Amino acid sequence: MVSFKEIKNDLPAGIVVFLVAVPLCLGIAMASGAPLFSGIIAGFVGGIVVTLISGSQLGVSGPAAGLAVIVLHAIEGLGSYEVFLSAVVLAGAFQLALGFLKAGSIGYYFPSSVIKGMLSGIGVIIILKQIPHAFGYDESYEGSLHFMEPDGKTTFSLLFDAIRYVSPAAVIISGLSLAILIFWEQILSKKGKIFQIIQGPLVVVILGIVLNLLFLNVYPEMALSANHLVELPVADSLGGFFQQFTAPDFSRVLTYEVLFLAGTLAIVASLETLLCLEATDKLDPYKRISPANRELKAQGVGNIVSGLLGGLPVTQVIVRSSANIQSGGRTKLSALIHGVLILGSVIAIPGLLNMIPLASLAAILIVVGYKLAKPALFKSMYRGGWNQFLPFVVTVLAIVFTDLLTGIGIGMVVGIFFILKNSYHVSHTMLTEKTPAGKEKYRMVLAEEVTFLNKGNIMQTLRKIPANAELEIDMSRSAVVDPDVRELIEDYKNTARSNNIKLSIKETAEDEKLEYEGMKF
Repeated sequence: MVSFKEIKNDLPAGIVVFLVAVPLCLGIAMASGAPLFSGIIAGFVGGIVVTLISGSQLGVSGPAAGLAVIVLHAIEGLGSYEVFLSAVVLAGAFQLALGFLKAGSIGYYFPSSVIKGMLSGIGVIIILKQIPHAFGYDESYEGSLHFMEPDGKTTFSLLFDAIRYVSPAAVIISGLSLAILIFWEQILSKKGKIFQIIQGPLVVVILGIVLNLLFLNVYPEMALSANHLVELPVADSLGGFFQQFTAPDFSRVLTYEVLFLAGTLAIVASLETLLCLEATDKLDPYKRISPANRELKAQGVGNIVSGLLGGLPVTQVIVRSSANIQSGGRTKLSALIHGVLILGSVIAIPGLLNMIPLASLAAILIVVGYKLAKPALFKSMYRGGWNQFLPFVVTVLAIVFTDLLTGIGIGMVVGIFFILKNSYHVSHTMLTEKTPAGKEKYRMVLAEEVTFLNKGNIMQTLRKIPANAELEIDMSRSAVVDPDVRELIEDYKNTARSNNIKLSIKETAEDEKLEYEGMKF
């Protein structure tokens, strides 16, 4: 259910997310090699259809930059955008099935260090990608989360290009916008409720439009041209608007390439959604837990609808979700408002939206990126130790230099390494004491769960037991002891006899100790 109790917070947040989402929707469509309007369709389907079904209060769905490369290659490979849409519909059906099969729990198996690394990595990427737009260099598509651009350039080469092609008007607009955003949050938002209702990003967008109009009238040579502004497709009539929708072609839906693509989209989109869902819950100031299986069902329905209308694949998107949270959103009403505004704006006021400078939006996103990748977070992760910091920083770097899902995969490998390393070292506890006869008595207490990963550590410890000592191996507290470990202990009996070690094994708390007297040879 959508509640209107928090509309005073959700309305301005929805407007801000709408302003952030529009250029991202267009940019991701451009990056995907799809019609620009397909990004808009995915934007309002994610904002309306998915939001109404989803249980996430602050998550915002729409076209995902993380899928752009997959979509680009798929459209080129299939040779038809209409056939690609059939794969999107089928992917939605697969996601719906995953939701009913309760596959949503997979998102809980990702370490928090990797999730935080994902958030920070996206924050860094957002900042890097928006700096060229802040300087007025708008050659790169908006919304990309990939280090490599389609034309072979990199994120950093675009930064150098931006310095060579500076637009004074864009720098003035983005500079003033950043100053206003910082001043609004640090000072004005604490002065009164009016500054909390009227959010800084909204003021920045209005300022950008006004300044560019001023440049046009006072100093036309300095004004921003059309390619420095939001570019929405404009229909000349209601009929023309509906003609922008594209119907899928199901003639090849049962072919291997379409089925394989649908499965790939379903898995990647589901994984990205579940990771963003958990990340959004971590950012939620009220710490609400979103139902993962319900989210998969919502995304599945959203992709079915988006594909039928001619839109791109939909996922929950951390950029828009974090912008929603940072702008004061409280309930799913803000995401719904953003979806309704996308749909309403492309029908009613596409001309007005096309007056918004990309430099204004760049300033908004730079602030959003900074909040995701605050230096304080890096310090906090470093204080948590290398087993937290290394997976975190590797995930950040991998996302910056590859892409979202590859970066998460690399971060997971590092995280799993530390999990295995810790598991290797927590297999047992070794206690020592002196017997009345003056001999060393050792007691090895195995952990609650002992797997084959612990075999090497246990073997090394047993090899250090000196000759003529006493040793008790206590397995009474272990719920699971791997057969490999039991075999190791069985083989050690011969070693104990040859070294005159008095060995006893305690299987359960009730069992008598089984003693194996050492024998000299």
